[in-house]
Amino acid sequence: MLRIRLIRTGKKNAAAFRLVLTEKTAPPQGKFLEVLGHYNPRLKEVKLNAEKIKYWLSKGAQASVTVHNLLVSQGVVKGPKIKKKIKVKQKAAATEEKTADKEEAIKEETKETAAKEESKEKPKEEKKPETKETKEAKPQSDQKTKKEEKK
Repeated sequence: MLRIRLIRTGKKNAAAFRLVLTEKTAPPQGKFLEVLGHYNPRLKEVKLNAEKIKYWLSKGAQASVTVHNLLVSQGVVKGPKIKKKIKVKQKAAATEEKTADKEEAIKEETKETAAKEESKEKPKEEKKPETKETKEAKPQSDQKTKKEEKK
């Protein structure tokens, strides 16, 4: 499949671009079939060969999003501009997930600490002193274990 896209030319920190027709699978700075124009964003110069561009578009070539928006702004192609989709890096997405997990953990901790504070504020029930009746109510198995420990 053919694609019309930009190839960067020019010096370091002084970018200029060629509008070229190339195979979609070709590397970004690789071979191209034909030069269709030039674009210099620093000087705001745009030189396009509109006839060749329209010819290749009619033959099935597709323009990249940036090239399509450039052609629309220059009036070569009619239609709305396309919003460019920005890829989110995996690291950025992973850090967002981690921060969300941390926020949830903090919320849970605050709930737990609030519950502990509420339980501390409640007065504790007073213990009743042991009487003979309560001692007798204890199971005899406890008494046997104490005897066994002494031996």
